[in-house]
This record gives sequence, C-alpha cells and structure tokens, in this order.
Amino acid sequence: MSNILSASPFGSALPLAPLRAKWGWIVALGVVYVVAGFIALGSVVAATAAAVWVVGIMMIIAGVAEVINAFQVRTWGRFIFWLLLGILYIIAGFVAFENTLLAAIWLTLLLGAALVASGIVRVFLGFNMRGGSPWGWVVISGLITLLLGIVILAHWPYSGLYALGIILGVDLVFAGAGWIGLGLGLRNAPAV
Repeated sequence: MSNILSASPFGSALPLAPLRAKWGWIVALGVVYVVAGFIALGSVVAATAAAVWVVGIMMIIAGVAEVINAFQVRTWGRFIFWLLLGILYIIAGFVAFENTLLAAIWLTLLLGAALVASGIVRVFLGFNMRGGSPWGWVVISGLITLLLGIVILAHWPYSGLYALGIILGVDLVFAGAGWIGLGLGLRNAPAV
C-alpha cells in the first residue's frame, strides 16, 4: 500500500525528501497559523477589520491591473470600459480602508447571500446525484452552508462586526492544524 504523502493524483510519486527535511518548519508554520487563529478568535472585531483591509488591498491591486489592461485594449469603447472598471475597483479599495467596519457590514451581507445561494444549489445538486454517489454528504454540506448563510443574514447588520473575524479565525486554526499534520506526517514518513 502506498503512503498517502508520496502518492500523487497524477500517477507518479512526489519528491518528498526536500519537504521531509523541512518538516520542522512546516510544523512551526502550522503553530503560527493556529496561534494567529486563536488571536483572531479572541478579538473578532479586529480580525474582521484585518480581513477587510486584505480585501481592500486586493481590490486596489485588481484595479491597478484593470487600468494597465485598459491600455492594452485597442478600441476606444473597450478602453473606457476597462479604465472605468479599474478606477472603480481602486476607489472601492480605498473606501474599504476609509470606513473598515461599514465595508465589513456590506461584505458580510454579500457573504451571507452567497452562502445561502451556494447552500441551495448544493442541496439541489445533491438530490440530483442519487444513485451510488455520496449524495447525502453533498446535501448535508449544502444544508450547513445554507444554515450558516441564514444565521449571518438573520443577525445582519450586527453580524458584520464579527462574522468575517470568526470565519478568518476558524480558517486559520484549521489551516494550521493541517500544516501541523502534514509536517508530522512528513517526519514519520518512510524514506522512499
């Protein structure tokens, strides 16, 4: 039986020797993630603000890329469209910096709506997958996503102050646990 750490979905074994040599650093990265996650969970409003700042930075970067792309377009009508789109992204990024908590409230509304829509679609797809496939897990996943979206929307706009921070904190904790597990698995993996 092959080791899951050395198996590749592409059919050949992954070279684990370089990773195995750095297993301690991978575990340390996981510990940093877990600690950062618990810090975020300890101050969810600050974590929400930090998440909005990251969104603002990404919007500014995307806006600059759109403006640069506008100058690559040859026709005048498309140039104006791309340029306007880039400028709007840049303005939205700066608005996120200027009023972080208001931006968090609106981002949380969009997140809640997206979770509700995603949950409904996942439940629908799950019920249409019946017949040998693990359709029940897809339905359960969709119901959980739908419920999370409903909870966020039911408490909106107040959920805008803490929802993004909680999601960020939980994500960091689980990502850190994954890195720790990978690092410890690499340490204990047999040499190939």
